[in-house]
Amino acid sequence: MIEPTRTLRLFEAFGVELEYMIVRDGTLDVMPICDEVIRSAAGSYASDFEAGEITWSNELALHVIELKTTEPARAIDPLIDPFNAQVRAINSILEPMGGRLMPGAMHPWMDPHAEMRLWPHEYSPTYEAFDRIFSCQGHGWANLQSAHLNLPFGSDEEFGRLHAAIRLVLPILPALAASSPVVDGKVTGVLDNRLEVYRRNAQRVPSVSGAVIPEAVYTRAAYETEILARLYADIAPLDPAGILQHEWLNARGAIARFDRHAIEIRVLDVQETVSADLAVLRAVVEVVRALCAQKWCDTRSQMAWPIAPLADIFLATVRAAENAPINDAAYLELFGLRGSRPCTAGQLWHHLAESLLFPNPSISADLKSALRTILSQGTLATRLTRALGPQPDRRALSQTYGRLCECLEQGEMFVEA
Repeated sequence: MIEPTRTLRLFEAFGVELEYMIVRDGTLDVMPICDEVIRSAAGSYASDFEAGEITWSNELALHVIELKTTEPARAIDPLIDPFNAQVRAINSILEPMGGRLMPGAMHPWMDPHAEMRLWPHEYSPTYEAFDRIFSCQGHGWANLQSAHLNLPFGSDEEFGRLHAAIRLVLPILPALAASSPVVDGKVTGVLDNRLEVYRRNAQRVPSVSGAVIPEAVYTRAAYETEILARLYADIAPLDPAGILQHEWLNARGAIARFDRHAIEIRVLDVQETVSADLAVLRAVVEVVRALCAQKWCDTRSQMAWPIAPLADIFLATVRAAENAPINDAAYLELFGLRGSRPCTAGQLWHHLAESLLFPNPSISADLKSALRTILSQGTLATRLTRALGPQPDRRALSQTYGRLCECLEQGEMFVEA
């Protein structure tokens, strides 16, 4: 998301980023030609190409292309058509090259040690520094696609409220957005493998990602002292040129971007179609908005939560998505489930949808329909697992992930045949 021209207040606008794989049309193997795609549109090996409301961008891996809002958008729902138009535009460029876009948060059989190619143009020193320190020849760097949501804040007080609310929502986001059940050609039993590898990808410098759930800090001064200064100091011996001394080094599940007065949520797997991604993002916005408005509990109570219980729920949803049990009654009370028995993360999302999302007239019918599919038929990871069975061969994987490519191109949800 490009930095806004003025400081935006809470929920005044939204930045959306969606990442997709470029694959070969016939085999669906990764195709590291993002630079050629952008060159075809921009006329040079640029890192960005502005196509009206949506901008195309490179990522660390050369087989990944990102679509993002050029400027902060005033609403999420109207972005369906602009994003879909750019998906089709990129596919039209890829077609004569023998390629196409594939959605989903991980490629199902990519060998990152053999197939990873770093972006070689502008910003390449940054990517090379990451590779030198962390070795990007692994799934946690080379094979993961996500949807990012940027939420603005207009003051230190707004930052504190927003950060408190986001910390509480992060643990249940995989229960809505998990889409990566397959790694190395195998159904692993973990539904959000992207987050499983993501949380370990910076182990050489543990403070870079921490516990993924951010620390309980609610002012810019505290954030810079307790989080950023610590990870900058920890990375410095490995980064003597200071290339990575920036806010984006922080790999927590939500990171403060004081350079753009926003918090960026990073734990969402990308879905099979734009409408599904935007439906998930809109659901996140409305739950965070309700927490910021103290609908179920006051801000002071929200700020009091330490990392450990939130991290426990997060790890459970990474593994089991909507089927993860939530036994913490105090956590359920944060969302209005007082005196309730333990429930699954999926049941919690049903409660939030019925009380907060489906009655909301400002949410479009298209996004509500996508949400209903996710809630009634399961996360994309669950739907993929059912479609593939426990031990799919390459043919089954190719057919199923080929269907995902069609879903993205045609703007349709993935449902069982």
